[in-house]
Amino acid sequence: MSPRTARLISRLAAAAAAMVVGGAVLATASPASAATRNGVCEAGEFCYYFNSNNQGSLSDFAGSVGDYGTRQPSCFDFKGPGAGKGKCVKNAAASVWNRSGKTVRVYFNSNYGGSVYQDFAPGAKGNLKPGLKNQNASHRFLSSAPPTGCKTDGTDSRLPTTILVYRESLNRVDRVEFKTYIKNVLPNEWRSHWPRESLRAGAIAVKNFGWYWALRSASKTPSGQCYDVTDHTSSQMYKPGSATAATNAAVDATWGIRMTRNGKIFKAQYCSTTTACRHWVTGDWMSQNGSRDKAEAGWSYSRILKYYYKGIVLTS
Repeated sequence: MSPRTARLISRLAAAAAAMVVGGAVLATASPASAATRNGVCEAGEFCYYFNSNNQGSLSDFAGSVGDYGTRQPSCFDFKGPGAGKGKCVKNAAASVWNRSGKTVRVYFNSNYGGSVYQDFAPGAKGNLKPGLKNQNASHRFLSSAPPTGCKTDGTDSRLPTTILVYRESLNRVDRVEFKTYIKNVLPNEWRSHWPRESLRAGAIAVKNFGWYWALRSASKTPSGQCYDVTDHTSSQMYKPGSATAATNAAVDATWGIRMTRNGKIFKAQYCSTTTACRHWVTGDWMSQNGSRDKAEAGWSYSRILKYYYKGIVLTS
């Protein structure tokens, strides 16, 4: 055979080998397809369906999403065949299938907020309950099954997902989604019309106080139920349904901020004025009215917190 023919055969053989190698690469990568949103509910994913009873177009997710968006082409949409295909997922889902290995929580509000939510255990299929059907705004893959009994899933570096609140007048203990709890405490401890930086300082203090006690569950009701905090001034004033736009904005803006002392979440106490709580150790508590005055003077929330709480570190 001529040198030219030999070179041609060599090039064809190399091309064929490249195709084999390429095929092998594609075959190896195929299990990762569950990480892509392709309208098929695959192992490891959490899936919404447009209709009840797992019917209609579906939208598949491999992780948590705090905001689905509301308009095409940027929103998360239903991708599978069937009714609803192409529609945005937000406030449009009726049922789910959780094929992940973690419990997934569906929330009424964006950014994992709202007092209405529903948990789906690994492998669970089901319809969204009234109040969430066509009212779904975010979902979160929980690190483990939701806590039960006196347990918390929080640590000094990770927020708890829930908190146990002793409703004194009702003589019962409610397990409340942690962010919902904070949003329904802040407007009862700080005035909603106070300056933004005061509300933000308050949001972090309220969060720290609840976080500290959620890690302990040290108290018990007269009937023996454990709880983290009460809904009264002995802990923090918690009133379901009291959240306001201004205080919610302060909580959302500072949700990723962690305030620690020596690497630990500490009991961030606060009181109305500098004279009302003189018996407390200076540097361990904040004046609510003082935070307002300092914010009106142009102080940032971080400066306010560092003024009142000694030796703290703020991280995000």
